[in-house]
Amino acid sequence: MTHGTHDAVEDPRNEDVLIYVNGELVPRQEARISVFDSGYLVGDGVWEAVRLHKGVLVFLDQHLDRLWKAAATVGMDLKMSREELVDKIWRTLGANDMNDNVHVRFMLTRGIKKTPSQDPRLTISGPNLVIIAEYKVASKETKEKGITLFTSTIRRGSPDYLDPRLNCHSKIHEVQALIQALEAGADEALMLDINGFVSTCNATNFFMVTEGEVWTSTGQYCMNGVTRGNIIRICEGNGIPCRQKNFSLFDVYGADEAFVTGTFGGVTPVTEVDGRTIGKGEYGEISRKLSSLYEQLIESEVKRINNE
Repeated sequence: MTHGTHDAVEDPRNEDVLIYVNGELVPRQEARISVFDSGYLVGDGVWEAVRLHKGVLVFLDQHLDRLWKAAATVGMDLKMSREELVDKIWRTLGANDMNDNVHVRFMLTRGIKKTPSQDPRLTISGPNLVIIAEYKVASKETKEKGITLFTSTIRRGSPDYLDPRLNCHSKIHEVQALIQALEAGADEALMLDINGFVSTCNATNFFMVTEGEVWTSTGQYCMNGVTRGNIIRICEGNGIPCRQKNFSLFDVYGADEAFVTGTFGGVTPVTEVDGRTIGKGEYGEISRKLSSLYEQLIESEVKRINNE
């Protein structure tokens, strides 16, 4: 059985959700895309995922900013405005009569290829857009139990060959890192940067707590996570020292607490890294406080949007 930051409470309604595929809403079991799709052939695509909470797509603007930056980075013309994309997302949610506790993933690839090839000039269609909205509530058991990490030998890449901040379809190095962690008996992978400093995890951003300070990486070699950024701002706004700095496994093994952040799970405690118990091996006081403050931020975001 899987255990990790994407653990969700089972919901039978997901069997009947409608999936958006290039303007059509089709039953989950009938959702298809061509084998000549550039995302399938060469991982040529970008994506985002947001939470629908009480009728509000939380932190949507931050996610759209990141999506458009990613598209510009890979030279992809999305052929639509932000407003048009948002309309398509709401169309999908409306068709599924969704209002709360929903995870929405929207993926754009360069399009259909004339023949299997990396060459973007052989793309014969506009971008392919798929939107998958599912009922998903993060597992409270996982939040309380926490997760274990194993440090992978797979490093986060240098910005000059694949910028780690790019949220693209090419995730094979994260997959390799996770496989190593699973084979080592851990739940997820911790990844170092090219200099040997702690960078991030395979699907979330890593934080540690030492002597009342929260530490996370410089951000040069990790996904520019929306939740990561919000946690940093929460710390700054609540008098909690937060350092974006280089640190090593030496620091992690001796930390008082550790946690990871992500759009789906929010703040999830880390109890063990490479077989070493972190702190007391439980949900730490500062980690729990930040989780509560993050939930408050979501509620305030919902109120702000509803009052506009």
